[in-house]
Amino acid sequence: MHIRKGDNVLVISGASRGKTGKVLQVLGSEELVIVAGVNLKKHHERPRRGGQKGQMIDKTMPIHVSNVSLMDSGSEKPTRAGYKMVGSKKIRVSKKTGKEI
Repeated sequence: MHIRKGDNVLVISGASRGKTGKVLQVLGSEELVIVAGVNLKKHHERPRRGGQKGQMIDKTMPIHVSNVSLMDSGSEKPTRAGYKMVGSKKIRVSKKTGKEI
């Protein structure tokens, strides 16, 4: 998968289209990512103790990895990730600029 935890991404389709955020978690087996501040859903939470009130919280839900695009750190524009061998290490590079991500 070309997206990793900590990457800045742009949502390219869906209800949150056009929003950017940082990847909080990658669910590799399902090909889903959780992006901060994107795809928020209301979650009703019931009271835990007597006398406490229930509340509604915004929960960040996962979106499919095909609906996000990696942001280039230098130009802040969406780009695709490529790979290059440097010695014995494999590093990710931006397809637009050729710089390391």
